Amino acid sequence: MIFSTTSSIQGREIESYLGIVFGDAIVGVNVFKDILGGIRDIIGGRSGTYERELGGARDVAMGNITEQARSLGADAIIGIDIDYEVLGSGNGMLMVTVTGTAVKFR
Repeated sequence: MIFSTTSSIQGREIESYLGIVFGDAIVGVNVFKDILGGIRDIIGGRSGTYERELGGARDVAMGNITEQARSLGADAIIGIDIDYEVLGSGNGMLMVTVTGTAVKFR
């Protein structure tokens, strides 16, 4: 499976567009992670805790669109867009949404 944020793949001709595929992942951030992340905000530096949470959510969302594309017989997903949002009271949840177009090559 080829993944691209562009609308085409160099050297490959698209035979058919199979449809839009999407994947979502929502993860809760618990109190202990919030405290650790808050400490990083105060003293500076990167928050590895939040980076791991976002990375895991992104992997789940990408896995979802990959499964959908494979079920359609796709060779690639083009035009991939990844969006991040915070949800819930106090912004206690992170959502990652990935969309793209499943395509079949000649």
